Amino acid sequence: MTGQSPPSSRVLICDDQELIRMGLRMVIDSQPDLTVVGEAADGDAAIAGVGALEPDLVLMDVRMPGMDGLAATEHLCAQPHGPRILVVTTFDLDEYAYAALRAGANGFLVKDAPAEEILVTVRAVLRGEVMVAPSLTRRLVERFVLQSPTSASAQRELLAALTDREREVLALVARGLANGEIADRLFVGETTVKTHLGRILTKLGLRDRIHAVIFAYESGLIRAGD
Repeated sequence: MTGQSPPSSRVLICDDQELIRMGLRMVIDSQPDLTVVGEAADGDAAIAGVGALEPDLVLMDVRMPGMDGLAATEHLCAQPHGPRILVVTTFDLDEYAYAALRAGANGFLVKDAPAEEILVTVRAVLRGEVMVAPSLTRRLVERFVLQSPTSASAQRELLAALTDREREVLALVARGLANGEIADRLFVGETTVKTHLGRILTKLGLRDRIHAVIFAYESGLIRAGD
């Protein structure tokens, strides 16, 4: 008796530019564990597509005619069993992209990111991680950290509560590595990395991976450009 391959994850692509949709479709459909089940050109079509196709993940553009990606993200994230949302944006991020993240989106993906980076980010988000592409980390820090008055001493006190390995994991998260990449770097299992990250979030009182990135910079654990 031969074993059956696990079902592939279902992806819906939402972007008002046909060439972008085509490029993302080629990357996603090239993988045996991923399948593009539909496309949408605006937020209304994305919401309808989610209802009809039940994707596991939506690649969501931000600025589109009609309903934009922010409104669509807010709507979908409010649903009890909605898909995960990966915001697809240009490099020059704007308020809409950050607002989508605050509304519940699970990460950012740059439109012109290399195929390997796209796939790493997509799979990480499908596993339940909150991801920010490495090329966007500096922008995130400049927007949320450098303009945010925080107590460096208070942050350092919290940082001191972490073990050496937890600080190491936090630094790698802040540099944009996914759990699997961190596991490879530290020669440990991915489950071990998830355990460390869970403890980090609990000890620091942080909501998710993105806030862990912000904390790493605020506390001085790493600095922009490292």
